[in-house]
Amino acid sequence: MGRLVLAPIDYSILLTYTVFVLGIGWLLKEKTKTSEDFFHSGHGVPAWIAGLAFLSANLGAQEVMGMAASGAKYGIMTSHFYWAGAVPAMLFVGVFMMPFYYGSKARSVPEYLRLRFDEKTRGLNAISFAAMTVFSSGVSLYALGLLLSALLGWGFDVSILTAASIVLVYVFFGGLTSAIYNEVLQFFLIVAGFLPLVFAGLRDVGGWGGLVERLNGVAVKQGFAAGTYTQLWQNTANPAANPMGIEWFGLAMGLGFVLSFGYWCTDFLVVQRAMAAESMDAARRTPLIAAVPKMIFPALVIVPGLIAIALTLGGNTSGFKLPAKPDGTLNYDMTIPMMLAHYFPPGLLGLGLTALLASFMSGMAGNVTAFNTVFTYDIYGAYIRPNAPETHYLKVGRLTTVAGIVASILAAYAALRFNNIMDLLQLVFAFVNAPLFATFLLGMFWKRATGHGAFSGLLLGTIAAAAHHGVTLPAHSVAGLKGGWLGMVTTYPSEMAQNFWTAIWAFSVCFVATFVISLATAPHPDESLRGLVYSLTDKPRSDGRGLRPELVAICILVAVTALNIIFW
Repeated sequence: MGRLVLAPIDYSILLTYTVFVLGIGWLLKEKTKTSEDFFHSGHGVPAWIAGLAFLSANLGAQEVMGMAASGAKYGIMTSHFYWAGAVPAMLFVGVFMMPFYYGSKARSVPEYLRLRFDEKTRGLNAISFAAMTVFSSGVSLYALGLLLSALLGWGFDVSILTAASIVLVYVFFGGLTSAIYNEVLQFFLIVAGFLPLVFAGLRDVGGWGGLVERLNGVAVKQGFAAGTYTQLWQNTANPAANPMGIEWFGLAMGLGFVLSFGYWCTDFLVVQRAMAAESMDAARRTPLIAAVPKMIFPALVIVPGLIAIALTLGGNTSGFKLPAKPDGTLNYDMTIPMMLAHYFPPGLLGLGLTALLASFMSGMAGNVTAFNTVFTYDIYGAYIRPNAPETHYLKVGRLTTVAGIVASILAAYAALRFNNIMDLLQLVFAFVNAPLFATFLLGMFWKRATGHGAFSGLLLGTIAAAAHHGVTLPAHSVAGLKGGWLGMVTTYPSEMAQNFWTAIWAFSVCFVATFVISLATAPHPDESLRGLVYSLTDKPRSDGRGLRPELVAICILVAVTALNIIFW
């Protein structure tokens, strides 16, 4: 791919944003005097800011670039990651789970597991979560490495080292507070930078009707029925009938239930934003506020992918075409950079690229802040040096930020093996979040669940994910990072289909193992579970400001159901 040509005004916009976010981190250094300030923003963030940060923490480069790439690769079925694979789970965590997180005064998700189960369960989750955030951060770094390579003509190595250095300075000084406020800024930048791109692309293909017509031609060319790239559910009776290669059960169970609830309900990266809110009601409203813009984000990040594949394979006179990788497959990850370069004039190009830079910085910063919190509290503070002074943990948190950045650089190279970074990201979630959700589901709603059951279930669920991945492989792939390293048993039509079924196996094994072993071991006394289990916890009372969270959740659920019906 050739180098993008930037005008001075484009460089000015990029430089202004970079200086601005670094400046926020530097200014907040003086207000970040304790570990509570660094890791939790002093629990003083208003609900609307926490809500936008809750959403934007999931809008990293892997989300923005990855969803556009998935839109080009899988069509409108990518919207399942929002309308089935996000919004329902966001409503659930706001209504049912935040009272446990916020009310228990736990400083992290692993610490909640210690309070609910035992120390070994917390330790296992802390280690697996730390590994997951490193991989997720590495995917963000890989994405920006691609972007800088395209922008400046630098090599991949130089690009990721430069990008990692910027993020290191940004997170090192400001901690969670600077991450949250920059995530809010990022939200508005993405809207401002991507909305013109959608309008320009739709105009090029003749509006929505023209896009549908071109995508019908692409579907037929790929061996699918016309309409496959623009329908959500109609072609899921047979996995061979859609580009995602998944049937309705694997989609609904693997993504809509296991991966979705596993991520939004248990991933400390997003839960941390709600836990930083100023009150219990604010914490409960945080995911609900985030769910509203989440419903409409497919228009901003998936539609560009649909336009890109329609122009590349559907015939066009504008000259746009996605580049190919050395192995001949389309480089879907370059969808957004290529479209920005094709459609945007100077100035607007700088704004669009700044939106991408913002998504990268907040996405990686979010993972790093979650990593340093869990490592400091749940690994270092629990097993290496407990009961140390606050200033000591603040210092360790900053040093852990450096270590997390270094580990992320190594993880970035693993992403080179995938032509869609969302495939890699969902694979990581299948290993970590899928079994963890089974643990939380039983732990929060079944008081009989025990520490021995939870620990064994988590361990066996992760092993089940590894075993399933080791004996399966996506079509046209070689054994290695994508699976098949234990020997071949079955082949899936796509990486995403393999990921969904890996998640189903991990969740199911963890759920059954936790249930059976819990029945065979001594339960916790009821008194020790108050505030940690649904049946033993007083239901939260609203502060009287605004609509009740339950009513808001019902309205949003009706709206997202309508979207699934409209695009059925």
